Amino acid sequence: MMRRLFGASFLLYLLITLSSPSKGADTLTLDHPIADGGQPLISEGGSFALGFFSPTGSDSRYVGIWYNKISAPTVVWVANRQRPVTGKDGSLSVAANGTLVITGENSTVVWSSPSLDLSHPVVQLLDDGNFVVREADGNPSDPNNFAWQSFDYPTDTLLPGMKLGWNLTTRFNRQLTSWTNASDPASGEYTYGIDLRGEPQFFEWSGTRAVWRGGPWNGLQLTGVPQMTSYDKLSLQFFVDATQVVFVFHMIDASIVSRLVVNYSGTLQRLVWDDDSKFWNTLWYAPVDPCDTIFPCGPNAVCDTSRSPLCGCPQGFQPKNPTKWGFRDVSDGCVRKTEVDCRNGTDGFALVSGAKLPDTSSSTVEWFGTTLDQCRAKCLKNCSCTAYAQANISGSGSGCILWSTNLTDLRVYGGGGQDLYVRAAAADLDSESSHHRIHATAITVILALFILILALVGCCVWRRKKRSMPGMAISFTERHNDEGTEANDLDLPLFDLGTVADATGNFSIENKLGEGGFGPVYKGKLEDEQEIAVKRLSKSSLQGVDEFKNEVVLIAKLQHRNLVRLLGCCIQGGERMLIYEYMPNGSLDSFLFDTAKGWIFGGDETEVNTKRVVGTYGYMSPEYAMDGIFSVKSDVFSFGVLVLEIISGKKNRGIYDASRSLNLLGYTWSLWREGKGLDLVDEAIGDSYPKAEVLRCMKVGLLCVQERPEDRPTMSAVLLMLGSDSPLLPQPRQPGFVAIRGPLEPDSSTSKQDSLSINNVSVTMFEGR
Repeated sequence: MMRRLFGASFLLYLLITLSSPSKGADTLTLDHPIADGGQPLISEGGSFALGFFSPTGSDSRYVGIWYNKISAPTVVWVANRQRPVTGKDGSLSVAANGTLVITGENSTVVWSSPSLDLSHPVVQLLDDGNFVVREADGNPSDPNNFAWQSFDYPTDTLLPGMKLGWNLTTRFNRQLTSWTNASDPASGEYTYGIDLRGEPQFFEWSGTRAVWRGGPWNGLQLTGVPQMTSYDKLSLQFFVDATQVVFVFHMIDASIVSRLVVNYSGTLQRLVWDDDSKFWNTLWYAPVDPCDTIFPCGPNAVCDTSRSPLCGCPQGFQPKNPTKWGFRDVSDGCVRKTEVDCRNGTDGFALVSGAKLPDTSSSTVEWFGTTLDQCRAKCLKNCSCTAYAQANISGSGSGCILWSTNLTDLRVYGGGGQDLYVRAAAADLDSESSHHRIHATAITVILALFILILALVGCCVWRRKKRSMPGMAISFTERHNDEGTEANDLDLPLFDLGTVADATGNFSIENKLGEGGFGPVYKGKLEDEQEIAVKRLSKSSLQGVDEFKNEVVLIAKLQHRNLVRLLGCCIQGGERMLIYEYMPNGSLDSFLFDTAKGWIFGGDETEVNTKRVVGTYGYMSPEYAMDGIFSVKSDVFSFGVLVLEIISGKKNRGIYDASRSLNLLGYTWSLWREGKGLDLVDEAIGDSYPKAEVLRCMKVGLLCVQERPEDRPTMSAVLLMLGSDSPLLPQPRQPGFVAIRGPLEPDSSTSKQDSLSINNVSVTMFEGR
């Protein structure tokens, strides 16, 4: 409730200020301070506003700068982040010498800018979001005339034109520092900035401990963020000279709103505002995966998410401690198989492609030439040189980074990265090449033999099982191959009624496992001691024989090792039954939602039988539930629901935001749009989970449950999304069945075409199969 009230009051505040423009609304004067509750400053073009605000869930008051033209309240800078004002007595004023002062109750000073010595100060909010103090006769667009500017004191956000990095003359360092949490803008745990040691590179720190390394700038991007160049609307610049080491970005299209932010959970994000969906889209984020954690594999080892285990040794190296390595303790890293022979000049280099360059804190940079051959020669002449790479890969390339110590925090990407050349002894380079050829040939031969043997064994087992299965005279295909069904390519066994009756004790009540819309389910045991579960179609069901046959064909095609296996069916004596393997430990559902098995919430449920089998309530896609239209995209919808249930520990059947009647899909969508996706995570998990991976899974889940089937990805695309290094996923649209009771309240952050949050239908569904 507090969140909605804040959002509504914030938007009302913006509407008032936008509808009441006044001359000099971007300028703070000596005789007109800004009082809490008064009109904020509005930049000349209307892009930014400055005034007092309270974060969501807090009554404390701060002076901050926020976007003035977008509907989502987004603060980009906070002045008094360490000392909020209590109550509504705050005031921002400028002294005669140009010093800015924030006072609170009883005129107590809670924040001030550094003391200035100006004659005729002008304090102005510029349209790029910079809040500046300058002399009245100075050029207002020349940063050299600014005596003080907010751009020099960033909080958690980097805006276009802001500098991140060092003034080498004054040793002044500009860094991003996260908020403590969503309700407290005080300096939080995470800091993002540039480390000047060796070749300058980008780091994120938790306190004083490095937690992520972006690596050095290679002329196009940070070597540790290959996704940076995927958005062509940005101009990225990195300046290194005698006076500064800074990173700056600009928008090529000034109408696009973008920012770089380090949030309170430690995720670094490049965000772009989507005015159609009224939502901040994530272009890229970091850390992305386990290889993005700092130094994951020990010295001289390579981290690669496409293999298991993640860590390996480059050519010419081997694990330092094979025993510990076998137990996944890779902290000792890798060592050379053969020592290099610098004196005789026989050494060579092993190529590591698609690499995030190793830690450059102890490296050196040579700008003596532009060719890799010159880099190679330079490294070979230096007996302590362990590796080299091109410093600038843009254009024709130039300069070299040279390492003379162990290589640490080295990883490779499936796409992106750059070439790294690791020094190795000639004997290891030659022997390993021969070994790889022999190894590859051997693997090919063994694999071919294995497949052949497996096929022969499988064929024998299948034939023996088919002959020995009791009560199985003919297959489903043989029985119905003349009926024009899709079963012609299947061989699904048919059980006779007597066999099923004997296995279930003539469908005794003691063997009854439960009952749903399909009908009762019984446990049974065949003559060969195999346990089965029998789903017996209720006599009152409206499902006909043709529908039953079609369903059998469909289920048979969905055989999968992670799904309960369909063993056969029975169509005899007016009965229609499906025979499955029995699961003695229950299903995933029982572990997710049973409080005794999962420390996880499960709401009260009511079992109601429907007279038509339409699927399991909560997992059906809108087009199937409403119109009976079924496709592969219907299964994608069900998969997306399951993903969100696993993340949240909640069933889709339930209300999780009573004020707006939101089910799990609607609740997830609401949190995602508000940038609070991690609030969905099951509390039983605690904090020990990779936040970036969870957000990625949540986004994939939302993509799967989009209302329109054509908007949903295919399952093959889902696999790529879940397994890819790249975070550049499409932005999800509104899910189907966002609410199951009543309409959502209008949300001011939703565009006109999305103003309705349900599907304009009233749907009542019950427990199915």
